[in-house]
Amino acid sequence: MNTITRTLPLILMSLPVAKSEAQEKPNIIIIVADDAGYGDFGFMGCDNTETPNIDALSKRGTYFTDAHVAATVSSPSRAMLMTGRQGQRFGYECNAGRGEGLPAAETILPHVLKQEGYRTACVGKWHLGDLDFQHPNIKGFDDFYGIIGGGRSYFYRPNADDKPSNKMNQYQYNGEQIKFEGYFTDELTQKAKQVITQSEDPFMLYLSYTAPHSPNEAKKEDYNRFKGNARQTYAAMLYGLDRGVGEVVAELERTGKMDNTIIFFISDNGGATTNGAANYPLKGFKGNKFEGGHRVPFIVVWGDKLKSSESFDGLTSSLDIYATIVDVIGLKSSKLDKELDGVSLVPYINGSKKGDPHKTLYWRKMDSRAIREGDYKLILTQSVDTVLYNLAIDTVESKNLLHIEKKKGRQLMKKLAKWEAEECISPMWIENGWAPITNGYHQRLMSNEMTYTIDLYKRKKK
Repeated sequence: MNTITRTLPLILMSLPVAKSEAQEKPNIIIIVADDAGYGDFGFMGCDNTETPNIDALSKRGTYFTDAHVAATVSSPSRAMLMTGRQGQRFGYECNAGRGEGLPAAETILPHVLKQEGYRTACVGKWHLGDLDFQHPNIKGFDDFYGIIGGGRSYFYRPNADDKPSNKMNQYQYNGEQIKFEGYFTDELTQKAKQVITQSEDPFMLYLSYTAPHSPNEAKKEDYNRFKGNARQTYAAMLYGLDRGVGEVVAELERTGKMDNTIIFFISDNGGATTNGAANYPLKGFKGNKFEGGHRVPFIVVWGDKLKSSESFDGLTSSLDIYATIVDVIGLKSSKLDKELDGVSLVPYINGSKKGDPHKTLYWRKMDSRAIREGDYKLILTQSVDTVLYNLAIDTVESKNLLHIEKKKGRQLMKKLAKWEAEECISPMWIENGWAPITNGYHQRLMSNEMTYTIDLYKRKKK
């Protein structure tokens, strides 16, 4: 595979407190929600769902109001989180199907952590490739409880998802099919708690829930809890996710591991049109380059090691999870085979650095590109149109400034083209049939024919 010369600096700040406490490495938990909306959590202002445990978690650390995933759909978003690198560097910008996924040359986070003495576990959705060399156990996880593909039923289906021949959707443990009873979100939570209880410190847990991704299936008692809610099934699925997060935190408390565990909570992309998620007050949704496609809820908690604050408003990326972990465990950058595109969030959370962790962020998938620099955002969709917004005064991306601020538009187009020319390669595969659909969505969003903020649902004023 072609390689690219790395041009952006890796910013890693030392963390004195982590080095002064008997060289004890923190446990690491990364919790990923699937297709959750930006505005669907209580700590983000929602009042027609119930997420008390995730809301409580946000109060124990820092939540980020301007955090973004590096891709707007599941598979490349996870690939970039796990590598800490822009997927366009290694041709990964589209959702992976059969025979696609992580290239052999890409080292992911658990592989690095194993070399540092960590026990590693992946629980839940993989969606990073179904070939033998792409299996979670081969890529660095000691234990894998989950599914290889992108989704499945929330109930055991012996004649569908759980047929022995269905290798993508069937539930497995380290390559062997296993059964489960009850609701799949609860099953993943129980396996996560098992990892916490049985693992010696330090451990790394990647808890990749399928909730609240479709199919829209809720546990009966959760469904009944939201009778009369316009989004009854979605609210119930999100409630199951929240219950799981609460149980994971409770298990950390019970085992005495909470204070020395750094927890990241994030959604893999913006809320989808298929499950009832809401990205309020943002425009757009999963799969497109408007804010609703890639701005996500994001929380970081680490006992009293990181200063607790209500919120952080700087421009932040899911790429920063890898770099932050490298920082807190004191890993030298020379031990990484490739440089990272993320930055450590530690100095920003602790207040030793001010401003935005990132000056510029980029996105690309097939015909669509976007660049965010400061308050400005430019979206370019080939054969459709180009738009420019100032998010400081237009968060909902409704007023196109391209013909008003011509100089800024040219500047961002030039910078975007330079990024593509110098730091991107062609995608290893494309999603056949999706380009015209996505382009159509971009055209309607650019002309304000649709927003998909689901603003008919009441929201608390922040």
